[in-house]
Amino acid sequence: MRGVRWRRVASQLGRSIAVWAVSTLTMLVLAALLPDFQLQSADGDSATRVAVTAACGAGAFGVLSAVVWPLLVRLLLLVPALVLGLLVFFLNGSLLLLALRINPSGRGEAAPETAVIVAAVMSAVASATGAALAVRDDETYRRRLHRLAARRRRSDPPCPTTPGLVLVQLDGVGHDVLVDAVRKGLMPTVAGWLGTGVGTHPTGGAGKTDGVRSTGEVGNADGMRSTGDVGNVDGMRSTGEVGNVDGMRSTGEGRHADGIQPAGDGVPRPTHRLTPWRTDWSSQTGASQLGILHGSTFDVPAFRWYEKDRGEVMVCNRPTSAAELQRRAVRHTGDGGLLTVDGASRGNLFSGGAGEQALVLSIAARRRSRENRSRAGYFAYFSDPAGAVRTALSFAAEVAREIGQSTRARIRRQRPRVSRGGLYPLVRAFATVVERDVVVAAVMGDMLAGRTAVYADLVAYDEVAHHSGPCSRDAEQVLRRLDRSLALLQRVAEHAPRPYRIVVLSDHGQSPGETFRSRYGLTLGDLVRAGCGLHVPRRAEGTHSGAEARAAVRAALRRPVEEKSEQRHPAPGSEPLVLASGNLGLVSFPDVPHRMTKEEIDARHPGLLTTLANHPGIGFLLVRSAEHDGVVLGPYGTEIPLAELDREPGPLARFGPGAADAVRRTHSFPHTADIMVNSAFDPADGEVLAFEEQIGSHGGLGGAQSHPFLLSPLALSAPVDGAEELTGAEQVHRVLRRWLGELNGPQIPLTDNTVTGTGSTDTDTGSDDTDTGSEDTDDERAA
Repeated sequence: MRGVRWRRVASQLGRSIAVWAVSTLTMLVLAALLPDFQLQSADGDSATRVAVTAACGAGAFGVLSAVVWPLLVRLLLLVPALVLGLLVFFLNGSLLLLALRINPSGRGEAAPETAVIVAAVMSAVASATGAALAVRDDETYRRRLHRLAARRRRSDPPCPTTPGLVLVQLDGVGHDVLVDAVRKGLMPTVAGWLGTGVGTHPTGGAGKTDGVRSTGEVGNADGMRSTGDVGNVDGMRSTGEVGNVDGMRSTGEGRHADGIQPAGDGVPRPTHRLTPWRTDWSSQTGASQLGILHGSTFDVPAFRWYEKDRGEVMVCNRPTSAAELQRRAVRHTGDGGLLTVDGASRGNLFSGGAGEQALVLSIAARRRSRENRSRAGYFAYFSDPAGAVRTALSFAAEVAREIGQSTRARIRRQRPRVSRGGLYPLVRAFATVVERDVVVAAVMGDMLAGRTAVYADLVAYDEVAHHSGPCSRDAEQVLRRLDRSLALLQRVAEHAPRPYRIVVLSDHGQSPGETFRSRYGLTLGDLVRAGCGLHVPRRAEGTHSGAEARAAVRAALRRPVEEKSEQRHPAPGSEPLVLASGNLGLVSFPDVPHRMTKEEIDARHPGLLTTLANHPGIGFLLVRSAEHDGVVLGPYGTEIPLAELDREPGPLARFGPGAADAVRRTHSFPHTADIMVNSAFDPADGEVLAFEEQIGSHGGLGGAQSHPFLLSPLALSAPVDGAEELTGAEQVHRVLRRWLGELNGPQIPLTDNTVTGTGSTDTDTGSDDTDTGSEDTDDERAA
């Protein structure tokens, strides 16, 4: 036993010396190439003296990176995540300058900007060298994984042997988008899970229906090289290939992650089923994720809405609103959430009752405490300078990529197109690089720690699709990178202390189409104001829609519209509040304490409902009715009571099955707006008109936005039986609870009296005053 221990020590010492030697050589090469980086005095030194200087500098830099870097990251936990990512370069360069200053030879020096480059290159080379050496020593690598897992659960009970459940949400990826991506070979990992084809039957069968072939084995992840993708987690060094993460070698058995079992003919046997499901009317992350994690979508009519009783605009991606929605869901269900039993929540709007959280928005508004330290979840990833530098480099590359793609779109005059300037390149880079890396790193740590249930949201696709389009080349590139992350998680599961079932799902899809403003020259707010006889901006007055609205008001009032000077000073409180959630618009009158009826709206603004219902860019309206409780309004005077929609769907017919039920359910919510406006939908091309500046949108009814997917292992029971359709996030929640019960026994529900739904935390996502939900924001999830 003692001999084995000495061999381990000798092996580790040998690897350290090898990394030191390579780092020294790298420093010598950089000194020869970079004029502002010197390892010798002005008078010159012997080759031996220069080599000694390089060796001392490389050694000092390595020691500082291992000892000082983690302390620096901890001290900077209060720095916003985006800023921390940018500081990585400068912090690393500062360590190099310090290493040169304490060099015993006293010879090394570098310009500050050159030190940043040298430090980044040396960190990357050291990471690759350490990984290459670890590949040859599988036992050493396994011990490192076990140490990582032990460090994460020092005080926890022994890890169960029953399978755990990892739930990965690909935000905004619709069912049809996933099927198309597999068919094109963009997602070989998913293709491998589905075997030789993609089963699209609602029952979840994984039959050979589309003839989709995997372009690469899951174990190799299509041989793609990482360009900043996650591969370095808490000391795990990446070789640069997703298929081989820090020496993890696939056994081909897939014993922990539903791996592909070769059939007798050598063709991979499917291990997962693909099941589409249908969202509620509010097809957006706030409603869907609240339903999935907490079992309730009640009283979430949109992504943003006005609550008259509280005098407040609720926005799902605002920390205070998210915390309030989570509290309401816990109270409504009497249950803490899906993740209350040994769970972890990563990158989500809501906690699900998890005890371990990172990048969870609903805890961002809480008072800072030792248990709720800002961004402590970043520490696990950024504590390794090599991983931090790689993420920072990828961040910069993504910013450049977005600038190049948006410039190309402008030059080619692509249509539809929205503005992608300002801070958007930084927001996109955060969502597609930093958030992905940190969340995947956290999930890997959870798996190595043996947690029972993990739910993580990867928002990259949703962010890009909003601005580039859901089927654009830009969005397809993001799908490729997301597939690599899935391959990485599958490989990590092979080394976890317990088996894992990996489930991939989405919260909604996205529907393409130009914006309402670009087609008609005015916003929904402009149209509402015109329909009320109020002043509208000059740019909207001259449009055809604006002229029609003014004519409708004039006809309804049987008199000329008020002069502009009078319109600029409406009666106090009479201004309508118009909010947009994708292609769903909400009109509220704040001065009226209750939800107005159609009759009250007509009496107050005789031309408004007619103007909206007859506009070609609007599909239908929902308003309360004193006579029929609720009615759906359409063009040409169409007025259908909610109770008669099944027999006479009217304008809802083109929105497909389930539309009537979704509208009726939203009508029952206490905080439904006075007027609910759904944009027009063209079934021929699946396009909608977004009331926000998005060419890929979601939030209402119409097209792919209402049809996300659930990709689940065949080892779990089918989500639904027979020809039953999986409908609503609340039903998805029940399915996931059933699976947790199948794997680990019935989960003990925690009532509102025993849990707040937030749990202890690792981190949050922003400062107390973070608010990304202003009416004109484009981004559902902000950096």
